[in-house]
Order: sequence, then structure tokens, then C-alpha cells
Amino acid sequence: MSPTMKALTYYGEGDIRVEDRPKPTILEPTDAIIRIQTTTICGTDLGISHGKNPEIEQVAREKTGEWNGRILGHEGIGVVEEVGSAVTNFAPGDKVLISCISRCGACENCQKQLYSHCLNGGSWILGYMIDGTLAEYVRTPFADTSLYPIPDDLDKEVGVFLSDALPTGHEIGVQYGEVKPGTDVLIVGAGPVGMGVLLTSQFYSPANIIVADMDDNRLQMALRMGATHTVNPGKDDVKALVDEVTGGRGVDTAIEAVGLPATWELCAENVKEGGNVAVVGVHGKPVNFELNKLWIKNVTITTGLVNANTTGMLLKAVQNTALPIKALATHHFTWDQLGQAWETFYNAEKNRAMKVIIDNS
Repeated sequence: MSPTMKALTYYGEGDIRVEDRPKPTILEPTDAIIRIQTTTICGTDLGISHGKNPEIEQVAREKTGEWNGRILGHEGIGVVEEVGSAVTNFAPGDKVLISCISRCGACENCQKQLYSHCLNGGSWILGYMIDGTLAEYVRTPFADTSLYPIPDDLDKEVGVFLSDALPTGHEIGVQYGEVKPGTDVLIVGAGPVGMGVLLTSQFYSPANIIVADMDDNRLQMALRMGATHTVNPGKDDVKALVDEVTGGRGVDTAIEAVGLPATWELCAENVKEGGNVAVVGVHGKPVNFELNKLWIKNVTITTGLVNANTTGMLLKAVQNTALPIKALATHHFTWDQLGQAWETFYNAEKNRAMKVIIDNS
């Protein structure tokens, strides 16, 4: 077998390469090596390519004294190729889901299910602090607690979204936003995570789900995926629609799924008294936080990085649902088209891409 593999590697802002890399090896007894069958690209990968996370190179140089690039990606389904001596839950040949969050399972934060703040080297590390899943093989730390066995009949194009998009939307948007039966929900942002919010919120039977986005194509997709109303803030008055739907009250839950000051303001403006604003979007700039207006409304505001503590539950839920989760996959590529997949997702608006599927089975 070849000692190298194809991978998508970040070397610096704007410098993304499809190249041959050494195959990963077991470094710790709790590791597993996974042969990737299906993977996808995340908006976080795009952020890294834009230079949003310079700490990746900085930390690598501090640890090893050199910088050899970072293989991107933190989502995928694959087959266990090899396990460390301490791994007991998995064996070579097992088909597994790779979580975007690695966790030791034993530290104080993991005991609280705050896995995104694992104190023993876990958290979001794949494609960030260590090489990730946009490669033919990946080393997964803490295999026993960070991988999930998956049934053979689970659609891979549904399963791969359980690595990140669906748990993130569900936990940080739906759960933190306290979506409940009969409530009114506003989702600002119809990208992959916003669609993850839209899909998983329907498990809780809200009365109305309003989706706002500047892309009419994505709004049409949102309607097909279960939104009751859509609005384009670049053309229409969001507040007027919210007032019409809610009788002038505002929504019970406003979910910000973009990460911009303007989208934060839409949520803050349209949530009603006693409501919730759940911030899912990754913000790179400060926002105008008008506490002088919000305090009197008894509004709860939440933020967070996904803990992937509902992945197991979602894995069961998606096996018996009519929700059109598979429709998130708008573009499909084979492994030899890895570079084309990156370019398509990099120019998602032009290509009308939601999520790209890269198949290596």
C-alpha cells in the first residue's frame, strides 16, 4: 500500500493545495485511524482559508518548530483501519461517524457534557489543531468517546451531516433557543448551519418558522425544507413580516446563523419579551449590543460552540424521519475531484451550493 494519501491542505491565507501527504499513524493508545468514505466541507474551513485562524500556524510552530500546513476538515464517515491499544469500543472494519468534537470523556468539562471545552486536548481539533478529514485517512484521538457506530443502511449523505451541521444547529440554535411546540421562530441565515437549525427545529413542532436570507435560491430551498415563511432583508421588511405572522408580538426564538452585526440586529429587533436570541454564527467583529433596550424585555441571549452531546440522539432521529435532510447535499464529487469540490464550495453563492459531498468509497 502507498505510504501517502491525497489531502486538502491549508498553508496560509488563500493558499489551499490538493497534495500527497503521509498517511497518519497511531500516536496515542486511544487513537484510531479511519479510512474516509464520505466527507464534506464546512464554512469554518472557508474561514480558515481566508486567514481567520492564524493561531493554527502559530501553535504548530510552538509545538514542533516548523509549519507543514494543516489538512482541513472535521466531518466524515469512514471505516476503522487501525486502533490503538487502549481502544475497546471499535475494531478494524467498523463503519463509524466522526464527530467534529473530540473528547476525553473524563475531565471536569467532559463530565458536564461540555465537550467543546475538553481539558485534555479534545474540543474542535480536527482540521484545526491537528490534521482533519479532508484526506483519505485521518487520525481520530479519543476514539472510544469521539466516534459513533453507524448502521449500514444509514444514507451516507444524511449521516455525514451528523458530524457538525445538524448537531450545531440543534444544540446551539434549537436547544439553547428553547424552541418548543407552538412557538414562533426566526432563523436569520439560510446557510448549512441555518438549514440545520431549520431541519432540527421541526422535531419540536414550532408554529411558524421564518427564514431570512439575502439569497433567494436559498430561501426557496428553505421553503422546501419546512420553513413556513421566508424573507429577503435586501428587498423586504423583515420586521413587517414578523409582525404580520406574530400579531405584532415578535418571535419567541430568534436564531442568528451568519455571524454579522446586521444579522445580530435583526434578531435583537424581532424577539419578543421573554424570548430567546441564540447566536450560532461565528462573529469576527464586535456587534452593537444595545443592553439599554434589551434588559427590560427579559430576553435570554446564548452563544456557544457545539458540544456534540446530542449526536447519538440525532443519529437515531434521522433514521425514521421524513425531513428532507439529504437535500442539503446539492453537489457531489468523487475523490479525484477534491480540488473542484473546494472551488465549488468556495464560490457557493455563484454555484448555488449548500453542501458538497465528496465520496471516496
